[in-house]
Amino acid sequence: MKASPVEYWIWLQTALGAGARTDELLGYFESPEQLYLAGSVEWKLSGLLTEKKIHALKSSTPSQTTAVLRECRAKGYEIITPDSVLYPDRLRNISCMPLVLYGMGDCSVLNDPVSIGIVGTRNASEYGIQIAQKLSYRLAQSGATVISGGALGIDSEAHAGAMLAKGRTLAFLGCGLSYNYLPENAPIRRAITRYGAVVSEYQPIQAPSKATFPIRNRLISGTSLGVVVIEAGVKSGSLITADRAAEQGRDVFAVPGDIVRSSFDGTNHLIQNGAKPVFSAMDVLCEYEFLYPDLIDYEKAVLPLSSVEYVNYRKPSGNKKTAEEKMRSMGQTSTVVQEKVPVKKADLTGSASDDAISVYGVLTEEPMHIDDIARATELKMNIVLSSLTELEILGVCELMGGKKYKII
Repeated sequence: MKASPVEYWIWLQTALGAGARTDELLGYFESPEQLYLAGSVEWKLSGLLTEKKIHALKSSTPSQTTAVLRECRAKGYEIITPDSVLYPDRLRNISCMPLVLYGMGDCSVLNDPVSIGIVGTRNASEYGIQIAQKLSYRLAQSGATVISGGALGIDSEAHAGAMLAKGRTLAFLGCGLSYNYLPENAPIRRAITRYGAVVSEYQPIQAPSKATFPIRNRLISGTSLGVVVIEAGVKSGSLITADRAAEQGRDVFAVPGDIVRSSFDGTNHLIQNGAKPVFSAMDVLCEYEFLYPDLIDYEKAVLPLSSVEYVNYRKPSGNKKTAEEKMRSMGQTSTVVQEKVPVKKADLTGSASDDAISVYGVLTEEPMHIDDIARATELKMNIVLSSLTELEILGVCELMGGKKYKII
């Protein structure tokens, strides 16, 4: 049985590896299928392949991609190749374009025109964390899609800021979509799929390594108009993303930081070397005013970041101690407490939208199906979904599977 075009793309990427330079190779053979059918003699005659690469191509066949296809079907992942309408045009023109992308969520976000990359250290300071969330919030509110890497620190805050603004966001992972990477970030990744997509160049079960993240970084910069670096030391991987951006002809921006803290040395060095300093969303978006005049809300973009309220979504609000714990903390001895103590819910006033507060009001410790939540609140399903996302980001509810949610 003849293989499908998708299988040939997966075969080629599997053989040569993610991030391999295949530009000349595909120019010569026109497609992975033509390359495969040409055979090893013509591979040698082309002069484009080393013996090691020829051996790698001979060691696998398109028919061996079955496991990947089965995993993607089972999990509902999109498989996006250069033949696909979902494949981002901006990545077609970069060196070492990805041959296959695996995505979950709304993968149309890959082609959002006003897309801005935001990167920075995983071990971010309070200043870096707040700036990342507030800047992303304002960028998304102004019409931009925020792109980052789905990691802890600056990445997470960038995604969260965009989602809190009800904007679009895209995460590129340095591992496969099915790999249990950073389990503490699972709510963020799940939320991202409702506001955009989580995408990887790696096959679903591939684990991350030191090599996978630098390869991934070229995709963050490649799909962006420009990249903003927030808090990065001189050896930060974020500077690799900035370098890729410059090589790809993208703009490089940097947020000024504390000159006596080493975690800002890389960021401040970028500014010294020509990166544009960023103090507001407008400092970024004004560069694209003539390209996308109808897609950017400049009235929002000029608003100061100080007017955005930071949401600490990783720390649940409210006191959830039981009566017995409260007694112990007051130095009292608990007597017999037979009654079930009602759960005191978090006070979300000022940190959540009215719709999210309404949804939170009907949730309990027992998992509740999303249809029942919609009936109880009398809200439309799309509003219930976005509200649950907000509550997940705020860390006060969680998805239990089977479309059921409960309070934490």
